[in-house]
Amino acid sequence: MTVADQTPGEPRKMRTSVKGPLMFSAFFAVLAFVAVLIFASGGSAKAPRFDLAFTGAGIAFIVSLVVAAMLSMSHKENADHLGKGSGVNLSSKRPGHGGPGATDDMPETPDAGR
Repeated sequence: MTVADQTPGEPRKMRTSVKGPLMFSAFFAVLAFVAVLIFASGGSAKAPRFDLAFTGAGIAFIVSLVVAAMLSMSHKENADHLGKGSGVNLSSKRPGHGGPGATDDMPETPDAGR
């Protein structure tokens, strides 16, 4: 579904909405904030480094938002014919083909017997 297929007033799906990437990025920003706040201070006797924690959270938010946006833009639905079982060894039209004790009366081509 593209943006042109959207109807006004209806909520978007999670993949086309901005909520998913924003929540994903906010989670990693909070995680980076807590990690940098704990590890950058150098122990409990020193003052916490909020400047580094906010910087790390901002960098984590922007990087994860760009990655999530790139992944959502590169998403492409599979073609309908790919899920039909039309692969080389997935046909059930010839049940004896390729099994143990099979005879060689048919040529070994992917389209043999069709």
